[in-house]
Amino acid sequence: MYRGRFAPSPTGPLHFGSLVAAVASYLDARAAGGEWLVRIEDLDTPRNVPGAAGEILRTLERFGFEWDGPVMYQSERIAAYEAALDELKQKNVVYPCTCSRRDNFLCSCRDGVSDRTKPKSWRIRGKDEVDDFVVFRADGIFAYQLAVVVDDAAQGITDVVRGADLLDSTPRQRYLQALLGYSHPNYQHIPVVTNEAGEKLSKQTNAPPLHDPATQLKEALRFLNQPEDLCESLFHF
Repeated sequence: MYRGRFAPSPTGPLHFGSLVAAVASYLDARAAGGEWLVRIEDLDTPRNVPGAAGEILRTLERFGFEWDGPVMYQSERIAAYEAALDELKQKNVVYPCTCSRRDNFLCSCRDGVSDRTKPKSWRIRGKDEVDDFVVFRADGIFAYQLAVVVDDAAQGITDVVRGADLLDSTPRQRYLQALLGYSHPNYQHIPVVTNEAGEKLSKQTNAPPLHDPATQLKEALRFLNQPEDLCESLFHF
């Protein structure tokens, strides 16, 4: 059984870039006769906007998306992430670190933490094409890479369709899946929507919120080189 998912973060309203990602994953799931799930990735609490999760779900409904099963919220799954991190510690494939999250290739903590007064994160011992990336942040928040792998396994996700900006995350997540004994979903990456300045369309670049289902769904289908008549046959708004 094909099972895909769309997993937005509640840091603001959905924009056209979000819509393209949602449409791509939705079309792939429905074309395969499979299921399409929605997950709210609300672990990064400092960036969450109050009320954004509910607004995201209402927007998806307004644009005619129909998801299968209950919505998963990462904030309700801390125990699952703790168990996964404990397993990685037991396998000695993670180590404590006081470096910045960006210092993936410059980290010097593999042989021991130099400054024991600093808050510690936990990093994976990478190999080959996988760097020593963070799985638990020094501020006490589980990192995206670990949470998404645990959640995809828990939800039985078989296929992931997402933006090419997450292409670098794929080898990291496949490595974590292997370490934790999970199966590997199939990954597809679509082009990223950009603004006139060539920047990725996002909340950080002031992308406007979605507002017109009929028009913007057809625009998303055109961006993905799909026929516009899919709008009437798949989206009920």
